[in-house]
Amino acid sequence: MHVGIVAQQDNPHAAEIAAEIRRGVDCTVSVDAATASSIGRRGRPVDELGDCDLVVSIGGDGTFLFAAREVSPTPIMGINLGEVGFLNAVAPEDAIEETQRVVDQFRAGNVSCQELPQVRASGDGWMLPAAVNEITVLGPQRGRGGGVGVEARIDGELYSGTHADGLLVATPTGSTAYNLSEGGPLVHPDVQSLLLTEMCSEGPMPSLSVPLDAEITVRVEAADRAYVVADGRTRQEVTPPATVRIETADDVVRIAGPPLEFFAALGKLA
Repeated sequence: MHVGIVAQQDNPHAAEIAAEIRRGVDCTVSVDAATASSIGRRGRPVDELGDCDLVVSIGGDGTFLFAAREVSPTPIMGINLGEVGFLNAVAPEDAIEETQRVVDQFRAGNVSCQELPQVRASGDGWMLPAAVNEITVLGPQRGRGGGVGVEARIDGELYSGTHADGLLVATPTGSTAYNLSEGGPLVHPDVQSLLLTEMCSEGPMPSLSVPLDAEITVRVEAADRAYVVADGRTRQEVTPPATVRIETADDVVRIAGPPLEFFAALGKLA
């Protein structure tokens, strides 16, 4: 049994928990290179931890998203050092106990994982990495005088055509992130759908929930350039007029450990 650890950068508490798991859990443990250096150990690049049986993310949702992008579909368990922690169900004080419990489940062959869909964007000659939370299609700048013309179609049928700061396509997991800040609805993670939400549009349409297998196409125009962004981290510049295809990715994010506590995390937003 081999456990990998990805800890939040420049966070001494995260590094301390990583060291405690390494000492306290009965299995082989590898730590990401930056964290390992801070605790006086040799580590491995994060993208090499995908060959572990389990990866433990220590930090907030941002650390979890980073780990998921690098190691999926390897199961991930999140230890929450953030304020809300929709993706991290384990409290810091339970880190060793919960990691050992999941290790024991793996050894017994009865580990179960919650699977979260991802969404992917592609265009003419490019494809972005899969996103856990959302894909956004944005103009060169937000606000007055900015934005981009967007025409969104679902399985070929027109949903919206307008000028907006952008358009956002979120997974159920991502409904609590950028989507929520743009006025989109909350969606329980067990609901299998994607969400379309316009961003400060002229003549706005309500947000729309569509099936996971829907094919979403976004035509962008009326701007000298536009950007397609995955989880706020990776982006592709496109030159309008251009068409962006957005669909559910083949790979899911697999979460090990205790179930995600959606309503408990939701209460922290109040």
